[in-house]
Amino acid sequence: MAEAAAGRSHLLIAKFLVGGGGCNACVTHRCNSRLQAEGRGWVPSKRPLVLSSASCCKCLASELVATQTATIKVDATPQLARKIPDTLFGIFFEEINHAGAGGIWAELVSNRGFEAGGLHTPSNIDPWSIIGDDSSIFVATDRTSCFSRNIVALRMEVLCDDCPAGGVGIYNPGFWGMNIEDGKTYNLIMYVNSPETTDLTVSLTSSDGMQNLASATMTVSGASNWTKLEQKLVAKGTNRTARLQITTTKKGVVWFDQVSLMPEDTYKGHGFRTELMSMLLDLKPSFLRFPGGCFVEGDWLRNAFRWRESIGPWEERPGHFGDVWHYWTDDGLGYYEFLQLSEDLGAAPVWVFNNGVSHNDEVDTAAIAPFVKDVLDSLEFARGSANSTWGSVRAAMGHPEPFPVKYVAIGNEDCGKKFYRGNYLKFYNAIRQSYPDIQMISNCDGSSKPLDHPADLYDFHVYTDSKTLFNMKGTFDRTSRSGPKAFVSEYAVWRSDAGRGSLLASLAEAAFLTGLEKNSDIVQMASYAPLFVNTNDQTWNPDAIVFNSWQHYGTPSYWMQTLFRESNGAMLHPTTISSSYSGSLAASAITWQDSENSYLRVVNFGSDAVSLTISTSGLQASINAQGSTATVLTSGNVMDENSFSSPTKVVPVKSALSNAAEQMQVTLAPHSFTSFDLQLAQSKLVAEM
Repeated sequence: MAEAAAGRSHLLIAKFLVGGGGCNACVTHRCNSRLQAEGRGWVPSKRPLVLSSASCCKCLASELVATQTATIKVDATPQLARKIPDTLFGIFFEEINHAGAGGIWAELVSNRGFEAGGLHTPSNIDPWSIIGDDSSIFVATDRTSCFSRNIVALRMEVLCDDCPAGGVGIYNPGFWGMNIEDGKTYNLIMYVNSPETTDLTVSLTSSDGMQNLASATMTVSGASNWTKLEQKLVAKGTNRTARLQITTTKKGVVWFDQVSLMPEDTYKGHGFRTELMSMLLDLKPSFLRFPGGCFVEGDWLRNAFRWRESIGPWEERPGHFGDVWHYWTDDGLGYYEFLQLSEDLGAAPVWVFNNGVSHNDEVDTAAIAPFVKDVLDSLEFARGSANSTWGSVRAAMGHPEPFPVKYVAIGNEDCGKKFYRGNYLKFYNAIRQSYPDIQMISNCDGSSKPLDHPADLYDFHVYTDSKTLFNMKGTFDRTSRSGPKAFVSEYAVWRSDAGRGSLLASLAEAAFLTGLEKNSDIVQMASYAPLFVNTNDQTWNPDAIVFNSWQHYGTPSYWMQTLFRESNGAMLHPTTISSSYSGSLAASAITWQDSENSYLRVVNFGSDAVSLTISTSGLQASINAQGSTATVLTSGNVMDENSFSSPTKVVPVKSALSNAAEQMQVTLAPHSFTSFDLQLAQSKLVAEM
């Protein structure tokens, strides 16, 4: 109770890269594996086990011998501290790898409006299929829908006079199988039209139709009018690769459109998959950049993301083909939902819009005015009053209060395109006039030379090998402090040594982030990319969070980011590394204040263990060794990865730090990222006690 009343503050010292976590900070994967085998391991998101430094060191005494020595000095004098921006670390969502459709957006039906085949009819209706054979049923698309913006519907003609007992019809397997769980409720909505009264049976079944998980009969009146049917289906059983099927035994014709099946238990009822939202919330992101990426541009402008087409009633959204990543999205996860997602995460929305440029075609600056008007309308939709033209549309969707959009990116990776600069200035001037507080982000890199156009921030993207990214930790050391701020909106280790998310990749990325912290006077925001991947469509590799219809795990790069989640708004302190091995080390030090928690952290990169002396001066409070901990991200092999079968193979492991003090000796294991969390008593309260 005394601790809670006193409050604590965090000193996060040295996010170190070299190999981390020795005695007193020595919970490595080897130790963790042994303890897990004994049933005593510490696993994130489950009951943590705080290990004593004695038991940990005993575990490692025979296998971890320091071969290098180093000293890090941290000067925590308040006058030398500099505040890190509140916005430094956030997340970037792109509709790639089925991150949204078949991912965080919980809609279970794939191609729910039968539009994926395009407006030409009859068209491909994948992944819908028939139940029955060609002699009993015939299906094709036609242009008879009741929705003007998505006119394609499915016509099902039942041919059999004496249909099988189970009926004939259609089924949808969702996105590589629907995860249906026992006892949970699923809300079915569909639009149906039939000239004659017909009974339809809607069911959730196994992929072969043999296991019936839920079923209901719905009657379609024969009024030749489109009817909206709704049904709650409660599962009696679990199946991870289930399907939705709609059958009948009556001969005749039935049209279907906009068939939706949503779990009832989405996050806050907003349509987001709860377990994936939990992963994002654990990152404590300060911002959400959306919806791309190349998804914003399109290979061709006709396939670029259009915000107007993604708002309003979901039934009326036409959807579009994302031609860069080669799949259809129904845009149920649209502009409004992205804004809602930002709000649910407590993150500032960063709206990336198309500036009249795709990968293969561009709009001449002389003809860009309609695009500019479109973007101004998008901002009114987000920020306008409930009485404004577009704000009223937002209000009608259920959010009368404006969304606080204060950042916009004018395009994505378009700096070298012919009309980019001309188009950019048109958008910049129009937005500045209407919304002078909005921060505008240029696609052009200003890290090495000044921009030739006005901007509040500029985009910086880097995908490279681990060694190169590690060595890029000083990228912004020499950047001019007088220009616009940097937004490192896409960074990751990629290709040769990334694996499917290796420990090595995460260590290089951690080193890079320590450099961003040190340069956070000029670097205002940073986000890893890509965020999500459905393993059934891994177009880009690696990614931070991996999932399928029912499983998920974080890669080491995800867990690395959790060790930076307290950096936003913290105070940065000068650090000095002294060692012949310093070329393999990276470090940053911060203090952070909170009413309930206290932290101190460190980081590390090479193949040798390091005996490290940490020397801290200028602290305004004493260190409480009893409450201090060390958290280590490492593993037995630098190329180790997580997987569905071993989701916690490479995760942060926490132990007690019993020798925590202003001057202390620790051992850093090879290839590791260590966070020393030092509990500080507030000096005023220490005096009172």
